[in-house]
Amino acid sequence: MSKSKRMLLIKLCIDIILGALAAYSAFALRIGLPLGKYAPRAFTYTYLSVFIKIAINFYFKLHRQSWRTVGTRDAMVLIKATITFALVASSISFLVGGAYNIPRSIPLIDALAYAVFMGASRFACRTMFERAVGKKVGVNKRRTLVIGAGEAGTMIVREMFRHPESGLVPVGFLDDDPMKRDTRFLGLDVFGAIKDLPHVVRHHGIEELVIAIPSAEGATVRRIIELAKKVNVQYRIIPGIYEVLSGKVSISLLRPVEVEDLLRREPVKLDIDSIAGYLTGKVVLITGAGGSIGSEICRQVCHFSPKLLILLGRGENSLFHIEQEIQEQYPDISSITIVADVRNKSKIEHIFEQYRPNVVFHAAAHKHVPMMETNPDEAILNNVGGTQNLVKSALCVNTRYFVNISTDKAVNPTSIMGASKRVAEMVVRKAAQEAKEGQHFISVRFGNVLGSRGSVVPTFREQIRRGGPVTVTHPDMTRYFMTIPEAAQLVLQAGGMDKNGQVFVLDMGEPVKIVDLAKDLIRLSGFEPDEDIEIVYTGIRPGEKLYEELLTAEEGTTATHHKKIFEAKSNDLPKDLENTINFLFEIANKGNGKEIKAALQEIVPRCKFGK
Repeated sequence: MSKSKRMLLIKLCIDIILGALAAYSAFALRIGLPLGKYAPRAFTYTYLSVFIKIAINFYFKLHRQSWRTVGTRDAMVLIKATITFALVASSISFLVGGAYNIPRSIPLIDALAYAVFMGASRFACRTMFERAVGKKVGVNKRRTLVIGAGEAGTMIVREMFRHPESGLVPVGFLDDDPMKRDTRFLGLDVFGAIKDLPHVVRHHGIEELVIAIPSAEGATVRRIIELAKKVNVQYRIIPGIYEVLSGKVSISLLRPVEVEDLLRREPVKLDIDSIAGYLTGKVVLITGAGGSIGSEICRQVCHFSPKLLILLGRGENSLFHIEQEIQEQYPDISSITIVADVRNKSKIEHIFEQYRPNVVFHAAAHKHVPMMETNPDEAILNNVGGTQNLVKSALCVNTRYFVNISTDKAVNPTSIMGASKRVAEMVVRKAAQEAKEGQHFISVRFGNVLGSRGSVVPTFREQIRRGGPVTVTHPDMTRYFMTIPEAAQLVLQAGGMDKNGQVFVLDMGEPVKIVDLAKDLIRLSGFEPDEDIEIVYTGIRPGEKLYEELLTAEEGTTATHHKKIFEAKSNDLPKDLENTINFLFEIANKGNGKEIKAALQEIVPRCKFGK
């Protein structure tokens, strides 16, 4: 007999003994000892009670419960089992009647005693196990204060109790909710508000903080960290709400605070029905599928069970990684990977004819501003030409939804890249005018995303790793930021608004100074800016501007039904746009940068290119 089967048999035997003990205890509590004339009836009833309990035990699989990690769900199953026993035993007692005349309350008392004995045995085993593991941990125990007494906070405390080998010993909570003051959760006190952190740390000997507020805004996380540093205590955090999509919180999710946590905003609330309405059961094509935004859109789309997911991109390595991830994480999703360049008109047409996608998310683009300044022809041929190839093919096969990913750099552009993306928006709006009824061609405009390949964050981290200096172009350089999952979710939401020809603008929150971002990263790495790691200003690069805008001055916005998505009041398209763009392609094929800039200024008069 294997060890596991032997343990199941032992637990079953214990449950049988406890069941018999509960039955006898019911008579002792109801009648008193000695039982006298009720002794034979008690003996008969105990046999019958144990038989019923064995059957219920197997039905509810009570003997298969893990006593070491027993929790609330196990307790609920135990309650269901005892209620079932009470009903069955009482019914039999009523039907048999005089055959074994016993007080009608005996089955109810038996059920209560059975629940107490079963529950006590399991929780006693869990307590002994946790103490045994706790002794092994010994000196590695760290007194831990949990910031946030909400669902995430209580869940992480339960995990600490369940896994003492982690070395985390929960001492109490801090929470800004006045309704939680002077209350206890899981036997632990809420000591006060977040502002009381220094006092609580010193008074209770706290050695580590766990920030357990997944929905906390960046300002709150920043405030907690500043207080923690004042009292020299370690801190870790539960990931933001975008990462904890399943709702499960465990010790394994705890990680160091990242710069993304300092820039958190209110979580996005999605209209799931509207998104599912245009994605579920549909053929969805995503260009630039291997990129930061494209790959996240792939992940988000998988949650809505498309009929077929087409991953299209030019870089085979990045495509391979997202292909493997989709196959492993979403095995039920049918997907196909296509290596193709959006500039290849004939291949794009063939792909659309073969698969006839219902939905297209166009994320493929050249996005690096200084690099496009020295390669303007590539920006035009890829960003504008690729978009034109896609929208024309989408029009031909009656694609229902075409979502173009744009950028804040398309507003009052000072770079070739920004201007090329503004023209790409025009190409999509032109397609919207030619679309059939029921087709939707839109653009979604947003700023920088943290963690993307073009983000400054990876560069800063590498510079800090090397000991500095950290290079910032200008002390007043300001950008909008959002996380990749947040941007992808809002893109999906915008696509489901059933609009045609609109340019949607995502709420990017408050702009962030790049130098402040650099200082945050230095501090999170355990150093002090300009003391341990120097910050050096290198000057604005070609095509860059100090402040990014999400709208042009003449556009303005109107609200949509989603509070984080706005609609730009787009200007009229330039006359004879198609011929003008074809002329732009001719110039791009010649590679003449000056002529490309001149042509772009004809199409986008608000371009302000540097010399």
